[in-house]
Amino acid sequence: MLLTRRQREILEFIQEFTTKWGYSPSLLEIQHRFRLSSPATVHKHMKNLESKGALRREPHRSRSLEIVEENPRIVCAEVPLLGFVAAGMPIEAIEQPDTIAIPEDMLGRARTFVLKVRGDSMIEDCIQDGDYVIVEERRQARNGEMVIACLNGGEVTLKRFFKEVGRVRLQPANARYAPIFAQEGEIQIQGVVVGVMRKY
Repeated sequence: MLLTRRQREILEFIQEFTTKWGYSPSLLEIQHRFRLSSPATVHKHMKNLESKGALRREPHRSRSLEIVEENPRIVCAEVPLLGFVAAGMPIEAIEQPDTIAIPEDMLGRARTFVLKVRGDSMIEDCIQDGDYVIVEERRQARNGEMVIACLNGGEVTLKRFFKEVGRVRLQPANARYAPIFAQEGEIQIQGVVVGVMRKY
């Protein structure tokens, strides 16, 4: 069960309130406690907690919140989900205003974001089409690191980085794909992959 920090705080508040008063807080009390903008925001949090199996409530009945698991195992952080990256031939990254929750221990040292993988050029590094790569934003990489590289023209690709004499090699992890060669000034490193997530 992956919970954001705010979701965990809400669960802790519900547990403390229920222990003190013998019944669960109302949605309005939760809204006031966390200074949320509207009841709709509270409903969204409740729905997400229910879908994750952390909370149970009876429909059309007030003060019916019941915690299913009092001590969530994993604390998560919300990070930007910035679209797609190609693990194959380069395609454009598509920025979209969205976030995704990842375990806090998978955060990079610098700003961290997530991209969804399209293609199979990195399957020998256990990265498949549809996986999510967790990226630490960096402008430089060491030889052998897996990077998000932006080529001239704005195309973005996922490959391993190797600096060679007079050029850079972006190496796939699939024998069916050829490496991409470029001059140093022709690519920009956007970040280094620090983790992978997969949904089944």
